[in-house]
Amino acid sequence: MIDLHELGQAIINPIIVFFVLIILARLIGKKLIGQLTFFDFVSGITLGTIGGAFVTTEVEGNFVLLSAVVFSLMVMLIGYITLKNVTARKLLEGEPVIVVQNGKILEKNMSDNRYNEDELLMQLREKGVFDISEVEHAILEPYGRLSIIKKSEYRAVARKDLELPREYKGITTELIRDGRIQKLNLQGLNKNYEWLYNQLMEKGVTKVEDVFLATFSADGKLYIDLRDDKLKDVKRTEDDDSTGI
Repeated sequence: MIDLHELGQAIINPIIVFFVLIILARLIGKKLIGQLTFFDFVSGITLGTIGGAFVTTEVEGNFVLLSAVVFSLMVMLIGYITLKNVTARKLLEGEPVIVVQNGKILEKNMSDNRYNEDELLMQLREKGVFDISEVEHAILEPYGRLSIIKKSEYRAVARKDLELPREYKGITTELIRDGRIQKLNLQGLNKNYEWLYNQLMEKGVTKVEDVFLATFSADGKLYIDLRDDKLKDVKRTEDDDSTGI
């Protein structure tokens, strides 16, 4: 005789786990999918293990297979819904978020997506960008990857096409991060605090604490991003036409 309680658990448990895991994954952030560090990998495996244990705790025998079928059907159903409904797709899968606009970092957009400056700089380097000021827009995709659009003046024709000699651009050095001076980097450039303060003053910056990120390129260009950039028409997502975040 079929145990109705166990049958109910076999059907209800995977449905509950499915939505709980989706919510937790959205809360954890995009990098769980796009950039797996060791910690992120362990977190994902742990979530799956906990979910699997919850589904099968009160389910035995053939009902375990039923739970797997129900879970698979939920995946297929949600996949169909997100395919047909844009709102559902944005809710469940997320949407592209602009993290750099006109060479300025949008700290709030990054914070809302649990995305930090280390990850941003790393992904920019992977795209061959070592100077944020060259970036028109950087967009964090739903699965954690970064897409960039360079400013028009930096979208140059390949040097080999013009038969020009190669030019070594060098590596950009961080001088200030999150309001803190990177002392060793400053010393590595044979610069001192006085030089840095003078450079900040020339840019109209009176407090180091107001600087979110400052870098110095190999060609001697100082890039400064303030915590409050006072940008107009700041966009949150790629298709957002409203002002403000």
